[in-house]
Amino acid sequence: MYSIIYKQMTKAMMAAFAAAVLLYASGHTIPAQADENAVAQKPFVIVAFGDSLTAGYLLGPDEGFVPQLQKALHARGHTNVEVRDAGVSGDTTSGGLSRLDWSIGSETDAVILELGANDALRGLDPLITRQNLETMIRTLQARHIRVLLVGMLAPPNLGADYGRAFNPIYPDLAAQFDLDLYPFFLDGVAGHPSLALADGMHPNAQGIAIMVEGVLPKVENLILPLSN
Repeated sequence: MYSIIYKQMTKAMMAAFAAAVLLYASGHTIPAQADENAVAQKPFVIVAFGDSLTAGYLLGPDEGFVPQLQKALHARGHTNVEVRDAGVSGDTTSGGLSRLDWSIGSETDAVILELGANDALRGLDPLITRQNLETMIRTLQARHIRVLLVGMLAPPNLGADYGRAFNPIYPDLAAQFDLDLYPFFLDGVAGHPSLALADGMHPNAQGIAIMVEGVLPKVENLILPLSN
């Protein structure tokens, strides 16, 4: 009886060994397959780096910019894309610059850079805003991270001179660093009370949906490496 069991075990071991030899000879080893699967499963990570407009101020867990953008991308077939929220309500470009390194992890493939609205609301020097954004862009590009620059416009009540100094910041930087630009994040939403929260400034869930629809083609440009 033991002799029979021994022979059966020997045959099974020999068969497994032969299969392994054939697998190795064909250049398809198990570790290589595992590595290929791991690469295929790694998500393309986009970090939305901004202020309350990115963070979903006073909105529900599925209503903010990041969850709505994630849903829209998946609906268009980009199921391997993961959008992460790095929005901080009230943040200025100076605040963003100070937290850039620890907010953007090493696994990040692309960044949606949306900062500057609070600089304008506080009437901060547009030169500082420009310098902060430029430093962030340089840092991200040095890390080989793709950047979509999202623009903002100065509130009209700050005067024409402030607007002339602030508004060109985003198109100028986009041209300087060869970036894709979405000129105005609140395009189609600003000035429409039905798309705003009670404060009249922040978008509600319907307003966010319009923002996502507008910026979506630009975000899809960020993930072109997936199809290369």
